[in-house]
Amino acid sequence: MMRPSEMRSPMNRSLRPWLSMLLVTFMGALNSNLILAATLTAGVAQIDLTPPLEMKCSLGGYGERMSKPAEGIHDRIWAKALVLSDGEQKFAIITADMLGFPFPFKAELLAQLEEGDWKPEQIMMMASHSHASIEMNAIHSGNTFNIPQIGIYNEQVHQFTLANFKKLIESADRQLREHPVEVQIGTSTTKIEGWNNNRRQEGYTDNDLTITRVDTIDGLPLAVLVNFTAHPTFMSAEQMWFSAGWPGHLQRTLETLIGVDAMVMYYNGAQGDQSPRSRPDSGDSRWEKAERYGVELGVVCFEQWKQTETNRDIPFRYQTENFDLPPANWHPDFMQTGGKEYGLSVALLRLMIPRLFADKSNCTTVQIGDLSITGIPGEMAAGMGAEIKRAAGEKLNVKSPTIGGLADVWISYILTEEAWEAGGYEASVSFYGPQLGPVVKKAAEASFPD
Repeated sequence: MMRPSEMRSPMNRSLRPWLSMLLVTFMGALNSNLILAATLTAGVAQIDLTPPLEMKCSLGGYGERMSKPAEGIHDRIWAKALVLSDGEQKFAIITADMLGFPFPFKAELLAQLEEGDWKPEQIMMMASHSHASIEMNAIHSGNTFNIPQIGIYNEQVHQFTLANFKKLIESADRQLREHPVEVQIGTSTTKIEGWNNNRRQEGYTDNDLTITRVDTIDGLPLAVLVNFTAHPTFMSAEQMWFSAGWPGHLQRTLETLIGVDAMVMYYNGAQGDQSPRSRPDSGDSRWEKAERYGVELGVVCFEQWKQTETNRDIPFRYQTENFDLPPANWHPDFMQTGGKEYGLSVALLRLMIPRLFADKSNCTTVQIGDLSITGIPGEMAAGMGAEIKRAAGEKLNVKSPTIGGLADVWISYILTEEAWEAGGYEASVSFYGPQLGPVVKKAAEASFPD
């Protein structure tokens, strides 16, 4: 009698290697999905960053303010944290109503964190770029130059801000560890016309509006991430009150419309050449323009939020790419633009650049379901940001790739080689030469999780 193995035809034997390869491929894909898809838990927190007026904190964004301290509080500025975990890894997304972060700030913060065993690649801090918030160089420990136009260092404000960020992260992390909330998350992107424009008069305008819902398993809103790309520059140097600008009005409006204590977190995109467009009939007051813009955009966000579907088991991963920056220097146009505004000389620049500018940086990309956020350490031109978003969408297979502008540190404006050579304000405030754009773009794409 023939054994079963002897009854197989030559054709069956020839198919066996292919069937084995197919099985291995299928199991590999299955295991990969099992690794990537997870039910996430979350912790959230928020903290008031507004310095007391007696600290005499200067407002950032305009050199002509000459480091005069804020004279009042129009609306308070906040930092907010969302910490996510799949049980094996965790990641903190932090948004703040600030102009930006000087390069020593994140390292100083990590040195102070006492809970959670945090590593740099697990935290992404994104500033909205409000021009009526804490002066960036007021919290730069290397700023010893006492020059009013660039911002005078204020140790009291520096320590106050560090302490608040420390409390924020530890509070969200403690909630994650002690009272974790299982969440379902969903993201949607739509294009909205007429809300922004390219302020260099030509080139790409990014009109993507991306909304991410973070709900409890029971369907209660916990947090909302909003990504839209435009400078918060309705206020000029003459406005001397603290304000989060239009992003603050957007966040408060959306929180009110959603209700049930939902925490709304705004993060900017590649806004280096993107300006907001005033809403029709918004009046002459700059305060009114900012409020009208933020409130109306908040209503648009609410309608999109209602249509955004959530899922429980989603991919969650992140990756960081560290890189060397090109040698820091100033643009040939700088003395006619930024140099004039900030009252600087060539001799001062030679002293300041090594103290105020980093020689290394990083890009981090986090994927949360259909959302990816690629952190860019400065103000990138929107056209470059769009190329990075397209690459992230293809590599990570996400429907809503975004740029997290001004992430972790402000290194300068980030432009293409051609835009840097063409000059203008943005190029003159780009301090690493024409290669900065290509270097950052390469690092951003290298940060996409494998």
